Amino acid sequence: MRRTVFNEDHEAFRETIRDFIEAEVVPVYDEWFAAGQAPRDFYYKLGELGIFGISVPEEFGGAGMDTHKFEAVLYEETARAGVQFGGSGVHVLLALPYLKMLATDEQKKRYLPKFATGEEMWAIAMTEPGTGSDLAGMKTTAKLSEDGTHYVLNGAKTFITGGVHADKVIVCARTAAPTAEDRRHGISLFAVDTTSEGYSVGRKLDKLGLKTSDTAELAFVDVKVPVEDLLGEENKGFSYLGHNLASERWGIAFGAYAQAKAAVRFAKQYVQERTVFGKPVAHFQNTKFELAACQAEVDAAEAVADRATEALDAGELTPAEAASAKLFCTEVAHRVIDRCLQLHGGYGYMNEYPIARLYADNRVNRIYGGTSEIMKSIIAKDMGL
Repeated sequence: MRRTVFNEDHEAFRETIRDFIEAEVVPVYDEWFAAGQAPRDFYYKLGELGIFGISVPEEFGGAGMDTHKFEAVLYEETARAGVQFGGSGVHVLLALPYLKMLATDEQKKRYLPKFATGEEMWAIAMTEPGTGSDLAGMKTTAKLSEDGTHYVLNGAKTFITGGVHADKVIVCARTAAPTAEDRRHGISLFAVDTTSEGYSVGRKLDKLGLKTSDTAELAFVDVKVPVEDLLGEENKGFSYLGHNLASERWGIAFGAYAQAKAAVRFAKQYVQERTVFGKPVAHFQNTKFELAACQAEVDAAEAVADRATEALDAGELTPAEAASAKLFCTEVAHRVIDRCLQLHGGYGYMNEYPIARLYADNRVNRIYGGTSEIMKSIIAKDMGL
């Protein structure tokens, strides 16, 4: 079945990215894996390649393309090679939509040119210790100073992807107390400079997977944030967060599908080369049946991921549809990657094999961006249940 989601421009971009990965990432990836993060200067290379500026408006140094299909190609190509681009995914997939949607013209002039070049890397800080998916329960506060020139930020965040290398962080904080009628009232978004006094990066968290993606704890003690760095309107942050959840969940869904596809590729290659009892593992009927079943699931996930991509680009991807795509693709990836690792036998458990790293990397897909259980709740509510 021929895919129609990509055109010639996307395929040319794919060739460029594949060559870049082979030349700039694969030779040093083991070093990144051991260090627990990609080096900061790697992001400058991504900026030079134009990856960060694809969706940035032309007047601010970008290509001005209003599409997620180039991001989709990135998901497929990094998964195919068994690598990641550090914490840079948050920079484009999560932070940029807020800047494009909420930043004033003056803010865009300050933020976007350096965003596109990688001179300033962005992250977003929502989750707090003890709150998890309950964003309405956040305790971080931002109080307006008496002279009205700045906010004073106090609190802590955790699980912040890209938090170690970030130069700017979109921080969610309370500017007003919740009301009895609405726990979500009073949240605002701020663009916080990580060099600000009182801003500190705590532990770089030791994760099960996504080893090259720096994830950190952040703390704010009387951090002064100029009023010029408030994003959007005060107290409307929760509605802004909800607006961009569809694109975030699409990214997780598409990334999971790409990982499943890569897992089948890795397993197929391995069983054709590995000999057991004098025969290639691929010769055995069980191997053929397992890989055939995995391929069928990947085909289904690809169709769901492609459909969601088209809907997102058209501005028609609903929260329930995004939740459905995330739930389906992440569950498929979980099953497929597990079965492909099994076909590797004991070697599948060794980190030197990409399937082992993929197994660990994939697990978080059913947690972040909203757990599978939350996705089911969203879908059920849309069904009228």
